[in-house]
Amino acid sequence: MSQRKYTNVTGKLKGKSSKEFMSSFSLPGMSQLSTSSEETFEALVHKSYKSNKSENITNGRNILNDEWLLNGPNGNKTPVLRFKCSALATPPEDPPAKQLHMTYKIFQTDTKLINLLLQSHGLVEVPMNETDFNVLWTGTHPKPDILRNLMPYQKINHFPRSYEITRKDRLYKNIEAMQRNKGFRNLDFIPQTFLLPTEARELISAHFRYRGPWIVKPKASSRGRGIYIVNNPEKILTDESVIVAQYINNPLLIDGHKCDLRLYVAITNYDPLLIYLYEEGLVRFATVKYDGGSQYIWNPCMHLCNYSINKFHVDYIKSEDPDAEDVGHKWTLSALLRHLRSMGQDTELLMQRIEDIIIKSILATASGIVNGLKQFVKHPETCFELFGFDILIDDTLKPWLLEVNLSPSLGCDSPLDVRLKSALIADLLTLVGIAAVDPILRSQNLNRAVINSNKKTNYRRVQSAEILPQGRKNINRNNKSKAGLSLEQQRIVASAKAQFERRGGFVRIFPSLKSWELYSQYLVYVLDPITGAPMISDPLGPRRLPQHINTNHNLMLHEQLFPAANHITDYIIPEIMLDRLSRYERYERALMKGHKQSLDRGNNKENLDVDMHKYKNQVMQLMQEGNKLSFGEARKAFGLYLGYILRKISQPNADPGSCDLVMKFLQHSSCSLRAPFLFTLPCNKLSDKDRAAITAKQLSDFLHLYNRETELYEDTIDRPRTVPNKLFQKFLIAASEQDLDDVLILQTRLYKCAHSFLGRSTFAGNLRGTNLLGSLPHITSRVHSNAVATEQCRCNNSINS
Repeated sequence: MSQRKYTNVTGKLKGKSSKEFMSSFSLPGMSQLSTSSEETFEALVHKSYKSNKSENITNGRNILNDEWLLNGPNGNKTPVLRFKCSALATPPEDPPAKQLHMTYKIFQTDTKLINLLLQSHGLVEVPMNETDFNVLWTGTHPKPDILRNLMPYQKINHFPRSYEITRKDRLYKNIEAMQRNKGFRNLDFIPQTFLLPTEARELISAHFRYRGPWIVKPKASSRGRGIYIVNNPEKILTDESVIVAQYINNPLLIDGHKCDLRLYVAITNYDPLLIYLYEEGLVRFATVKYDGGSQYIWNPCMHLCNYSINKFHVDYIKSEDPDAEDVGHKWTLSALLRHLRSMGQDTELLMQRIEDIIIKSILATASGIVNGLKQFVKHPETCFELFGFDILIDDTLKPWLLEVNLSPSLGCDSPLDVRLKSALIADLLTLVGIAAVDPILRSQNLNRAVINSNKKTNYRRVQSAEILPQGRKNINRNNKSKAGLSLEQQRIVASAKAQFERRGGFVRIFPSLKSWELYSQYLVYVLDPITGAPMISDPLGPRRLPQHINTNHNLMLHEQLFPAANHITDYIIPEIMLDRLSRYERYERALMKGHKQSLDRGNNKENLDVDMHKYKNQVMQLMQEGNKLSFGEARKAFGLYLGYILRKISQPNADPGSCDLVMKFLQHSSCSLRAPFLFTLPCNKLSDKDRAAITAKQLSDFLHLYNRETELYEDTIDRPRTVPNKLFQKFLIAASEQDLDDVLILQTRLYKCAHSFLGRSTFAGNLRGTNLLGSLPHITSRVHSNAVATEQCRCNNSINS
């Protein structure tokens, strides 16, 4: 559909700004901070805690008055960093993290937003082999050795075994197990799912009752890779292990378009369980209007809402206004809720159901993660997690859980992405509490402390000498407090209260006022039914588990945070009413903060004063003199070239001939990758622009895998008879599509093969096309992989030999 048509049809949504929407539909006080029952109630329950905090703040000699620091639990622990979106635009001159030489590491993940946010607050990136650091942010599951060696002041953004909820097969099997234990009716929020090939017979049997359609997904994929829909299980294209789920064919439609939700859920502890839902999320729309007919089943731009799929469609509308929350094919959660409420829908009930899905799915998958924590992690508060929950809403306003993402994308391709995700990550880093300590000095002290004691209290944050408060309160040395709590329980309660004070835009959905009443039966599934303790084996051997392991921390924490829920009946009705009001305030209020500028800081081409022609001529001259491109150089050049081709076929009025060449290339490209890659030929019934979008998406998937494998060929030194790496890097920075084409064509013609950038299973011989795009089908065709003697590959020989 055209942008003009989209704008006309949804004019009543786009005709008002976000602020006008707020004035039209807001409840009293919605634009202000939430005054929910939980927050009001916390103000009463935490009164003594806050008064203690005030006493410390009034201490004029305490550096905690710094706007970039916050008090730790009880005000007598090491302060934690406060992160703000404003630092992206105006970084502080001498922040505490810089003074303390704080560092971070990043591994295999979207890096720009994380890098800029941490660096703007004074942290410095260090290599992966560095052991003294404050934060480790990784896009993959951390290895056990990394978890075992974490110091109490360090933070890592994953729990062990979090694949129990993020792998599609494990997620469904865990929920299915709880369904058998607690009843299907209580957990009817995930489509019926089968694992192939082991459950093929059960799938066929279910198909005779349900009659499709079915959606097929790889067990461990992301960004919509490898997903397709079939009317009949017999049409499933692979014998590999996949999951097949019932397709929800009555989705909620907005202006005829299917949509789903991306919600951000933070977990800061599993024992006791602490779950936070970010008050703002994303709504992603399919580009093509929905039609449930079987003739359109092959169109992913109609049935799938992933941004990574729809962004390649020429009709995809991307808003360039960071304040426009309901324009184009990506909205905010609050904009959708306000729209639904204007249509008379019960958005409060919808959000209650969504919270219920999040909590139950986490409880169903928690047992394995708790076991992993006890086995691999010495200091549980070093781990935290940000999950991306994908929720589909059907036309009855029932939410369905589609999947949970381990490392939700932090890519910022639009101004709205930048604004929301910058606020999200700043609030997340503040919530988890990154201790303001010098990593080198603290690691030395803590190593001695860990050796000398096995007590769990050792992982309390150690104070920095530079910011130690002058006065310290008398510490109760007894094992029990006046409330009957052990030291460990006091630490847990203090930590939970301190997190709540730092929550920012996060809503704590567990524990809450009614959580024990609603979910205690599911907690028993995770805990021992007699003692309430986690069902684990002792990784330290017999008689070495701490005595407090038999304490039900979830019940204890609930009683400490919400005593009136058990003892003061007069507060129950007002709290419930205020809690209902909170959902409108927190989930429906317009996004009020976030970075509104581009994350790009300067142009590298200008900074390096690049003369593109000079570097290109030098590279080609060296190649003609007998110097070849290394495997890493050739692969980087080819990856950039494919990026240009991807943009070319994603443009309006793209050349159908270019799309056909790319499709032929992709049909044979799987032999060029180590990882499995399955190309699906777009259906001939689709329009040219739909076929182009599907082809572009699959080229993007290929390029993603290709670039990750290119990292294995990183050039650390210059090899003999190769183009110098520094020179080639300068060429790549300024290279155009034609420049890359010329260099790769020259490499291929000189050495009569494409082995340097596409592997040994591809072409060897003379090129047939005049450019690389025209030759793509030829160089990946297996027909030409065995060259005749006169056209034998010369990539292992020098040209001048």
